[in-house]
Amino acid sequence: MFTPTSKISAALENDAARAVLARYLPGVVNTPMLPHIKGLPIGVVVEHDTAAAADPALRERLFAELAAIDDQGAGDPRPEEPPIPPDPAYEGADVPRASATARFPGECARWDVFEIEIAGPAHGNPFVDVELTATFSDGERELRVGGFYDGDGTYRIRFMPDREASWTFATASTARSLDGLTGSFVSGPPDPGRHGPVRVADGHHFAHADGTRYLPIGTTAYAWTHQPERLRTATRRALAAGPFNKVRMCVLPKAYLYNTEDPELFPFPRSASGDWDTTRFDPAFFRRFEDEVLALRDLGIEADVILFHAYDRWGFAELGKAADDRFTRYVVRRLAAFSNVWWSMANEYDLIWTKSEDDWERLAAVVTEEDPSGHLNSIHNCFGFYDHSRPWITHCSVQRVDVYRTAENTDEWRTRWGKPVVIDECGYEGDIDQGWGNLTGEELVRRFWEGAVRGGYVGHGETILNEAEELWWSKGGELVGDSPARIAFLRDVIAASPTGVLDPLPSEWDAPRGGVAGEYEIVYLGFNRPRFRKVVLPADGRFAVDVLDTWAMTVERVADSASGMLRVELPGRQYMAVRATRLTD
Repeated sequence: MFTPTSKISAALENDAARAVLARYLPGVVNTPMLPHIKGLPIGVVVEHDTAAAADPALRERLFAELAAIDDQGAGDPRPEEPPIPPDPAYEGADVPRASATARFPGECARWDVFEIEIAGPAHGNPFVDVELTATFSDGERELRVGGFYDGDGTYRIRFMPDREASWTFATASTARSLDGLTGSFVSGPPDPGRHGPVRVADGHHFAHADGTRYLPIGTTAYAWTHQPERLRTATRRALAAGPFNKVRMCVLPKAYLYNTEDPELFPFPRSASGDWDTTRFDPAFFRRFEDEVLALRDLGIEADVILFHAYDRWGFAELGKAADDRFTRYVVRRLAAFSNVWWSMANEYDLIWTKSEDDWERLAAVVTEEDPSGHLNSIHNCFGFYDHSRPWITHCSVQRVDVYRTAENTDEWRTRWGKPVVIDECGYEGDIDQGWGNLTGEELVRRFWEGAVRGGYVGHGETILNEAEELWWSKGGELVGDSPARIAFLRDVIAASPTGVLDPLPSEWDAPRGGVAGEYEIVYLGFNRPRFRKVVLPADGRFAVDVLDTWAMTVERVADSASGMLRVELPGRQYMAVRATRLTD
């Protein structure tokens, strides 16, 4: 029988069940969103169907008819595999304690990666049989760091020193040869241009660990690290030349529109039966990913690392609790010492039907436990928001909530959650057949400005179709849209603020205002096109007033020293803004 927990894809593949769905949910059978929802349970799809949600009797009949159809086990829950504890007898008593050979440098720059490489045992399955940690101390604090097996008898422990100090370390392990290794090193000044991990600052904004202001100007290229070297090289080149300083990117491969090829590497090897062996990892897969994370760091770009997502045809979205925990722990131990990492627990968490809120809380606890550097962490929605008030969530990662209006809600979300609001997906500049992926450049830039003057940060994506189906939002490659240059213009306008950020200010009914009250104020007129605007400036100072054409990227000075009421002449075009800057002389 089909139940509310059966996958919609399983029902659509069954002729009888498909006929039932066609009668009760006709919009589902041929929806272009099918790749988006095929992993969802039938019950979730029904809940989001307008007609079915409003008619309990219709839902009852639908599920009664589906229950009468033989599903051949499609609705059966997947049995959970138990966790595999480390083997306390992995090495016998005849193996001398701390007998493995460890290599590590004597010096490491602050916020760089200090790595201990250990040549150790390789028998059995070291990925699960061996637990390895190290305790680092600067004389005042102790920090526990987890190690990982990197294949071929090599173990690694990575640590990011956050102070200039003399550090010592000692290892602990269930493998006798790895237990009790000790050493020391000195952490010196940071390398030029390195400012440390990004933290929340001033409640709703961000700064690096050394206090340097950070404005997240983000983009999305979900699966770029899973592409051939040609595309990865093109992506790095485009990022180096572009305005973006954050990239949303998935650890796990993605299967979706315009991304249908198998990647060269997978996170797990296959077992003798041909199934994924989730008790082991393929180090080559993770080395490639972390090499790209480090390449971003060298470009001054943050890697917003997405741990889980629903766009999957390989079974990675439904591995089970034990495998999910192992995967999360392994990823965090490999990457937590990289200063430019952000964690995102999931892209569209509510589409991953195999995970409950308890699962997300458990996985978030794993990240917190294994990340001594305390990187930023978030979780991204499709339909309903997660509870962003949870203490492990550092900032709100938001998807659009309406076809047209999302950024307009930024100030309300700031107030609701008291955290930075990052609208990582408000739609993409493109021309594909999906409503989220065929915005004009003008509309995407408008959404950026709407979010910015309300004190938030909007993210970019590009879905412009080409013959090779190499769309930036998924595969990376080339940036060809009109919006990136205009987004760079906005970045410079924000950075010119005395505080380096914009906060929402009391606004007029038809135009939002943001900036620094009485010092640096911007009125954004959006898609309206007035021929003039009356602005009221504080009477206790003198202000320079500029008209900004946010699309043409021009700044026209219309008043050198003004106060009180001022009529500002405008060109009658859309996407204009008026900026007033207090004069200090």
